[in-house]
Formats: sequence, C-alpha cells, structure tokens
Amino acid sequence: MSEQQDQQQAAQQTQPAPEAQAPVPVPQAAEAVPAPAPAAPAQGGEQPQQRQQRGGGGDRQQRSFRPPRRDRQREVEEGGVESSVVRIYRCAKVVKGGRTFSFGALVVAGDRHGNVGIGYGKANEVPMAVEKATKDARKSMIKVSLKGTTIPHQITGKMGASSVVLVPARPGTGVTAGKSVRPVLELAGITDILSKAYGSTSPKNLVKATIDALTRLQNKDQVAKGRGVELAATAGELS
Repeated sequence: MSEQQDQQQAAQQTQPAPEAQAPVPVPQAAEAVPAPAPAAPAQGGEQPQQRQQRGGGGDRQQRSFRPPRRDRQREVEEGGVESSVVRIYRCAKVVKGGRTFSFGALVVAGDRHGNVGIGYGKANEVPMAVEKATKDARKSMIKVSLKGTTIPHQITGKMGASSVVLVPARPGTGVTAGKSVRPVLELAGITDILSKAYGSTSPKNLVKATIDALTRLQNKDQVAKGRGVELAATAGELS
C-alpha cells in the first residue's frame, strides 16, 4: 500500500499546475445613446411651434360676433345716396346635424335732401344681408317735408309698442336722438331736431315709428291747401 501511495504522490508532483483562469470581465454600464436629430420638415411644412402658434389648440381665441360700428358702416352709393347699418341680427336654426346661423341687417338709406327709406335683408353672410337690405331701403324711399334744417311742426309716429315724438329745433341745436332714430333723421337731411322715444326700444319698431312720423309731416303750403284757407306769412314759425 505504501508503494501505491508513493506512486500517486509522484504522479501528482509531475503533473503541470493548472493555468490561472483569466478574470471574468465585469460588464460596464451601457453608454448613453444620443437622441436622434429631429427630422427636417418637408417642403412647405411647419415646425410644431409654428403650427401651435398658428393653429392654436388651447390658445385659440374664441371669435365672438360683434355688430359693426354705426359710423364705420355709413357708405356713399350711386346718386349720392348714403346707407347706414342700424342693427345686425343673428338667427339660429336647429337642424339634425346641429345649428345653422343666418344674419339679418336693418339698413337706412337717404340722400340728406329729404329722401329716406329703410330696408331689411337676410342671408347666410353679413355682407350679403347688408346688400339686400340696402337695395330694399333704396326701393322704399319716401319724400320728407322739411323746413330748412328742421321739420315744420311737432309730430308723433307710432309702430307697435313704440312711439317717437319729433320736435323742431332752432339752428345749431343738432340732432338729439337715440342710436336707432338718429340715422333716419340724419340721412333725411335734418340737422336740428329734438326727439323722445316711448314704449318698446326695439330698433325695428323705433325706425319704423320715425318713418311714420316723417311721412305725415306737412309744410305750410300743404296745410293751407288742405284747409282751403290762406295762412299768415309767420304761421308755423318758432316763437
């Protein structure tokens, strides 16, 4: 047994020593991959920031309808006839797919020499409605009896629940009237007058009441002819 042990020990001593194992490399953290560069916009394209500024999203301002200012809507047409927009109405019709809007325009037309008329028009767009109303106003013009820069006598016009009282005034007084009555008086050629409105403040009724009052005005010659008498030269003069 001792011989076998001696042989085994000798064989172990003669065997070469095992090679040292190479150290296992420790994995390092992955390097940060650079983010891809943004693609260049196509021809005619827009950057997202520009698209946001133009297209909006949450920054888009709500467009509310505002009727045009009266003094900016006064235009001079053919033949010296001027037109003024008194009011713009917006009407909504409920249909299966939602609501459809249309617009109505109340317009006064006159030449400032005793001829004045009113018109009303409706269309899907404001300019078309104004054009229709202007044509209607030009067709319905009436002749007003004036006395210089004012009216011959006091008169009251009525329409529906509205009534308008017109009172003659001395030169230099100006036009004392509301925003619905003023365009009718100015385009008729009246520059000195006092007025007072009673009842409903509907622009349509007030304008029609003013036209009713102007239609029934009579000068001194018309009154004398209707009565069959001869009036004094100072009749109807302001005291």
